[in-house]
Amino acid sequence: MQLEYSELDNGIRLIRLIGVLDMNGTYAIEVEFVRRCAGENVRVLVDLSQVSYISSIGIPMLVNSARSVARHGGKMVLLSPQKSVESILELAGVPLIIPIYYDLDTVISELKKEIS
Repeated sequence: MQLEYSELDNGIRLIRLIGVLDMNGTYAIEVEFVRRCAGENVRVLVDLSQVSYISSIGIPMLVNSARSVARHGGKMVLLSPQKSVESILELAGVPLIIPIYYDLDTVISELKKEIS
């Protein structure tokens, strides 16, 4: 599992996950993922388009981080999960906690509104 981080011009943090978010994958990136989500009023966009599988170990990392971001006045959203990953997220009720978007421009527009 790989984690790529960048910051978009508007201050939105982009975290791109690549690989399998199973036990090994989650342990490989969890500390850095949580660190990249830390701060006050942060806007975090998690790109899941290159995650081919997510297990019951990976889901709590996303949910707990999203809750922490929200507690500190920020917002986390997910972008473009593959169908198999989306199905697992929906089964676990994740979209009730973390919104899922499929268009980068739309999600950036939504997160910019949150910043204003």
